[in-house]
Amino acid sequence: MTTTHEWAVAVDHAHLEAIRCDPQRYAPGGALHLVLEVMAYADEEAAACGRRGTCVVTRHADGSVSVVDDGRGTDTRQQRDGAPIRKPVMATRDVRFFDGAHDVLLPDGHPRRGISVVAALSTWLMHTNRRTNGAWTQRYEHGIPTSGLVPVEPTGETGTAVRFSVDPRLSVDDLTGRLRALPGFGWLTTTLESQ
Repeated sequence: MTTTHEWAVAVDHAHLEAIRCDPQRYAPGGALHLVLEVMAYADEEAAACGRRGTCVVTRHADGSVSVVDDGRGTDTRQQRDGAPIRKPVMATRDVRFFDGAHDVLLPDGHPRRGISVVAALSTWLMHTNRRTNGAWTQRYEHGIPTSGLVPVEPTGETGTAVRFSVDPRLSVDDLTGRLRALPGFGWLTTTLESQ
């Protein structure tokens, strides 16, 4: 049963193109909304583990942004041939937010659409995923995977790191201040840093 994403579809090109064609609809407020989309997944992962999560949002010197959480990591399974396959959260629509009306709003007051919005509206994105059964990273450009799942050295910890370069059409102005200023932002413990 599909609850969030169709596992059988690795990349939904039409979905990603629709997002890229209308960035103001899918990312009102620019980079702030993209960060909140990533953090919403971190919040869900922590809640699924019955605890409050922690994530670190970093604005890097190259202008990219990363969100690193301490959740259980994106669902990754073994195919029949033993190769890992990760739930296609970056390159397909989240059916909860695209298949019908919903009233899930992010702290910026705009509708949640899912993390595929972040991938589609990033010139590049790296998704590093640490699970109890392994760790992998994958690169995307405008939402399209440009690499397979590449194994990385396990650290003994679980969680997800999403680092992305925001589409130049979107605002990244005062991201740190705007994030800190959101009302009722106690739903996830957050640290903001600059590198």
